[in-house]
Amino acid sequence: MHFGYSEEDESFRQAVRKFFDEQAPADISRRWRVGVHPPARDDIRRWQRILYERGWGAPHWPVEHGGTGWSALRKHIFMEELYNADAMDYGWQSTQMVAPVIIAFGSDWQKKRFLGPILRGDEFWCQGFSEPNAGSDLAGLKTTAVLDGDEYVINGQKIWTSDATIADWGFFLVKTDATVKPQRGISFLLVKMDTPGITVRPIVSIEGGRGLNEVFLENVRVPKSHLVGEAGMGWTYAKYLLEKERTASAFLYFNKRELRRAKDIAAQERVDGLPLIDTPGFARKVAEVEADLLALEWSVLRILAQEKSERNLDAVVSALKISGSEMQQRVTQLQMDALGPRVLRFDDHGAPHDDLSIDENWPDYTGGRTSGYLIARASTIYGGAREVQKNIIAKLAFGL
Repeated sequence: MHFGYSEEDESFRQAVRKFFDEQAPADISRRWRVGVHPPARDDIRRWQRILYERGWGAPHWPVEHGGTGWSALRKHIFMEELYNADAMDYGWQSTQMVAPVIIAFGSDWQKKRFLGPILRGDEFWCQGFSEPNAGSDLAGLKTTAVLDGDEYVINGQKIWTSDATIADWGFFLVKTDATVKPQRGISFLLVKMDTPGITVRPIVSIEGGRGLNEVFLENVRVPKSHLVGEAGMGWTYAKYLLEKERTASAFLYFNKRELRRAKDIAAQERVDGLPLIDTPGFARKVAEVEADLLALEWSVLRILAQEKSERNLDAVVSALKISGSEMQQRVTQLQMDALGPRVLRFDDHGAPHDDLSIDENWPDYTGGRTSGYLIARASTIYGGAREVQKNIIAKLAFGL
């Protein structure tokens, strides 16, 4: 069994690394590193256009729609190097969530209308799934869409809608049939965010970010042509998103980068003249996290290598989600432990992006660390709460 990368893959890695070193705009990377949320539209557009012109705007798409044709392993290398370079993890909801659904299930008109602007970074999207009483339990959503002639009329509320204030479009799960079981009555609609009847209200999160939002929909009229696939199949399409990005839930690239950052901080912070990372207590903490993260990485690589497994894939995804989200909290906690009193630094995420000047009173490595730690407290909730994931594992893997 071979546990390394081939010479060709290593050569590919070096080419990707060189590209990021030379082409990733330093100002965008710095804002991304500090964790400004939501990111500026101009930042997203500029970076996405650079990737698009290189032919890397959406590596995971089919080649006929602008993808690269890379293997799963090379896509993995690409994302790993992107995070290593602190480059923006571009247009997640656009390129990696709604686009694959449009490619797989959308009409020819939808593909022609939406894929090009997404690939070029001309239009941005938000995800309208969660509701006040239906977060991890999407089958319980209450937002309705009633067909009236050639239009759907939507009424309801969504919450925790990331980047809704900068999005041009949203993809929404709505109830179109209340007479069937919940999963069969949900549909997938594409909605222009400036449509009359839509109200977006930002939610200030614990770290000061303004990327989360409430979205209210009151008699919002959407053309029937914006229905993706068939009515009542929205649950299937939502599950498809998970299946397409089955390793993303491990947050592997984030966790590896943030562990490295924690070690870098600890190498510079000193205790009684000794680098913190060389003290036995802190070194033991690092070793424990590093060992568990290595196990998580190999779990991801086994899936990427399509290693045969008798386990239910949905249960495996849930296990990755639990491990990856808990690891986010562990690596950011490690940074807090390393920073000590320096965790008191505050990054004003409400300030204009150009006001994020470097404060000479603080080491540069303190920027964004506390806010990152705070928002990571939600990692075991968003994308499917930890308790729900454990129920999925119990049912699918063990038949409980």
